[in-house]
Amino acid sequence: MGFWVARQVDSSAPELASGTWFPAARPIGAFALTAHTGQAFGLEDLQDHPTLVFFGYTHCPDVCPTTLVQLAQVKKAAGLGDLRVLFVSVDPGRDTPPVLASYVHAFDPGFIGATGDAAEIARLTQKFGVAVARVDLPGGDYAMDHSAAVFLLDRRGEIVAVFTPPYAVASFAADLRRVAPRLRG
Repeated sequence: MGFWVARQVDSSAPELASGTWFPAARPIGAFALTAHTGQAFGLEDLQDHPTLVFFGYTHCPDVCPTTLVQLAQVKKAAGLGDLRVLFVSVDPGRDTPPVLASYVHAFDPGFIGATGDAAEIARLTQKFGVAVARVDLPGGDYAMDHSAAVFLLDRRGEIVAVFTPPYAVASFAADLRRVAPRLRG
């Protein structure tokens, strides 16, 4: 019943095979990070291009590299010339801009990596609803537990959809093509 009511409220909302379209775009507001180039990166850098945003870290043993491989495939299969992928590090202690540059470009030369101070990253993950926790490991090392969702931003830099694993490249790409006209901003 709830699904039926929700569909009646916004019957124009696209049905996504691999994600959820939000009834209203969610602004994320201003933020201040540093891109893998060493340049400042903020909300204004998200405007004018649809962007897939994924939070992770370069020392991640499995989820992050797997997701970034899939996002490279999705980006290519979607065929949206101005679609960007932004990887936001949740491990600013190890993920410096040069480390991020090497990491993201291993998956796709067009990917953008971003980092910042821990407080700014915490504010941004909260805006996206991403859970992050440091897990101390034996021997003094640590891992970062984090949500594995991918967020779609429209050309205004607002969250319009979320995709959750497992990711099927073909349906994810088809969803992006389906919603492309709605990403104009």
